[in-house]
Amino acid sequence: MLALSDYPVIHIQAVAWGDMDAFGHVNNVMYYRYMESARILYMDQLNAFEQAVYTVVSSNQCQYIKPVFYPDQLSIGVRVEEMRNSAFRMSYLLWSKQQQTVVARGEAVIVCVDKHNMLKAALPETIRQKVTTLELSVNHPV
Repeated sequence: MLALSDYPVIHIQAVAWGDMDAFGHVNNVMYYRYMESARILYMDQLNAFEQAVYTVVSSNQCQYIKPVFYPDQLSIGVRVEEMRNSAFRMSYLLWSKQQQTVVARGEAVIVCVDKHNMLKAALPETIRQKVTTLELSVNHPV
């Protein structure tokens, strides 16, 4: 079982009152926004937005383990599990400060697309190297 210390990038997310739904817990859609914020923080570490490619979410999923309520603060760990020719697979771990436990897990496949012709493109070597270095900072070889 992975812990936050196994993730090289941790995003801190405050749960807002407006994140909750009519049932009084955080709406399922918000988890995807939280994971998006964690993914952007990871991409910033790679300078991914300065590359000749866009990074596009091809698929994503979330496993809800426990409901989250306002007020809370989530620590969202993000890491790359696998690198492919033109894509990589990320995983997320959402940990609740209030509950002191993991409340959700997620995954996303990110595909590289050429900025000019919008066709699938190879994962830039600079990104590949930065991912490897970042993941090795928590002893996670990709």
